[in-house]
Amino acid sequence: MANLTSAGFHLNLEVNYRPFQLDPTAPLDEPTPVREAYAKKFGSPQRADEILSHVTTIAAAEGVTFRMDIAQRANTSRAHRLIALAQSTELDHTKLKELLMIAYFCDGKDISNITTLTKIATDFGLGDEEVSALLNSELGSEQLKAELIRAGELGITAVPTYVFDGQWSVPGAQDTETFERVLKKLSQQENE
Repeated sequence: MANLTSAGFHLNLEVNYRPFQLDPTAPLDEPTPVREAYAKKFGSPQRADEILSHVTTIAAAEGVTFRMDIAQRANTSRAHRLIALAQSTELDHTKLKELLMIAYFCDGKDISNITTLTKIATDFGLGDEEVSALLNSELGSEQLKAELIRAGELGITAVPTYVFDGQWSVPGAQDTETFERVLKKLSQQENE
């Protein structure tokens, strides 16, 4: 729970990461280079390069170095189940989410791979036995399916999508002013 006081409004926030899969049909343990996947999805290698260049440029402007040239698109179901496991502990699941994003966007890691995920999760602080039990089974799969259905019911079709108080969703990476407007509206409702 975070307390936000900025730009003349006050709001208590709780941030929760929820699962969403861009390609739930992607096979486990068979990553595809992002450029190749984007070329197929968007019609050409040139269009893929344009999109990846744009994303990389935007990230760089925020001080983040994306390595989309080595990124591996993979089925994220195991990673989502790990985040759910972290959410059930005293640990800050947002840190695990960050480590998974770094592995994907910056390090070119296959975030469907059990060995890769085990290292990330245990470095984060989850126990080796509980991580192994989760990743080598279907534990958490039903919860993941339910969360993915919920995302569909909320109309989510892209990442990132931010849902505020179950009422408003903001798709994609938006400018600060967009989020500020939504947060001000929520603050007004909370204080009525």
